[in-house]
Amino acid sequence: MTSYKEELLKLLHSLSYEERAVTLTSGKKSNFYVDGKQTTCHARGAFLTGQLFYERIKACNVSVKGVGGLTMGADPIVAAISVVSILKDDPLHAFLIRKEPKGHGKQLWLEGDKNLQAGDSVAIVEDVVTSGGSLLKAVERAQAHDLKVVQALTLVDRLEGGAELLEKHGFKLESLFTIKDLKSFKG
Repeated sequence: MTSYKEELLKLLHSLSYEERAVTLTSGKKSNFYVDGKQTTCHARGAFLTGQLFYERIKACNVSVKGVGGLTMGADPIVAAISVVSILKDDPLHAFLIRKEPKGHGKQLWLEGDKNLQAGDSVAIVEDVVTSGGSLLKAVERAQAHDLKVVQALTLVDRLEGGAELLEKHGFKLESLFTIKDLKSFKG
């Protein structure tokens, strides 16, 4: 029987990894692309991602109350983790962080905020980390909302400085996979 992690790596390689020239969010050029949303929006990929992230969150031995991240990369991940958590009778509420505040209504940065209280411990997730800027922005927005960020997790670390940036700010980046795993996968 294939493990969940092996199965997720196979899906990531087939759905999300492409060898082609691209310009990344950071503006850097790359000869490969990882579109994690192709996997995290796949029904089985969402389940596997939710299950594996849930296990990582539980392993941190802190009473985490919620899971969130910067929209769009984190959206399917936080939803999957939240659903897996309720199936385990251990609810982790999802919240989404906007890239810009909502332009009307309450002008929120954070959606799902009423499910959490100031001081609650949360995990911040992202699909793919390159420089770490987006994940750090999500951490800072959650902290500005008086949430206690206890974990920073990613599906794939491209190994291009993101872990180091987060470490400078007091966080250890935990990744399910690195780009080395995707590049060396033999399916």
